[in-house]
Amino acid sequence: MMAIDSSGVKIEDRPFDQVRQEAIDQLIMNYSHGVISAEAFERRLDVASDAKSFQELIDVVADLSLQPDTQYQQQRERSFSPRYQAGNDTRNENIICVLSSNQHSGQWLVPAEIRIVSVLGSVELDFSEAIFQHQHIVIRVNNWIGSLTILVPEQVNVVSNMFNIIGSTDNKAPCMGDRQAPQIVIEGYSILGSLDVKLKKTIKEKFSAFANQCRQMFGLNKS
Repeated sequence: MMAIDSSGVKIEDRPFDQVRQEAIDQLIMNYSHGVISAEAFERRLDVASDAKSFQELIDVVADLSLQPDTQYQQQRERSFSPRYQAGNDTRNENIICVLSSNQHSGQWLVPAEIRIVSVLGSVELDFSEAIFQHQHIVIRVNNWIGSLTILVPEQVNVVSNMFNIIGSTDNKAPCMGDRQAPQIVIEGYSILGSLDVKLKKTIKEKFSAFANQCRQMFGLNKS
C-alpha cells in the first residue's frame, strides 16, 4: 500500500518538493516511533533527499503506514520556524572590522539594517539561532580584501545583489522559506574580497537532528 497520501490531485501533478517533504515526514514519524532502525532511517533519508522521481519517493515509504499526527506537526512547526520577537526596534548596527575579526552567533537580536565595513578583516554572521523582529533585513557591505560569511537556516530567504571587483560571491543557501519567512538582502561591493552564504546545517543534518529530537519526545532514545 502506498503510504504517501494519494487522495485528491494525482501524485504526478503535485509539486515534487511537497511530495518529498511528505515522504521525509513519514520517515521521521516512523523512525521516531521505533518502526524502523536508525540505519534504515539514514539510508531511506538519503534516498528521499536525492530522489529525482515520484516513484523513488513512493517506494521509500511504501511499507510505512504510520502517518504524521498533530503532535508531530506541532513539533515540526516549532523546530523549523524562525524565531520572531514582537517589537518596533528600527535601529541599525554598524560593524567595522579592520585587520581583525567579528562574529555574531547564538540568539542575537537582528536589527533592520546591518552595515559592514571590512578592510583586511573577517566577519561571520550566524543567523541559525538569531531572533528576528523584522521580516525584511538589509545587509550593506563595503568589503576591501576581507571575507564575509553568512550562515542561515533553511527557512530564511537570502538575496544577494553584490558588485564584485576581482572578488567573489557564493550564495549556496536555497530560498525555502515561505512568504512569512525573514528575507535577508545583501547589497554593496567587494574588492578583492569574498562573500559566502551557506546553510549552517545541510537539509539532511537538520532532518536527522529533528528525527532524534522526535524520538526523545515520543519516549525513545537516540539509538
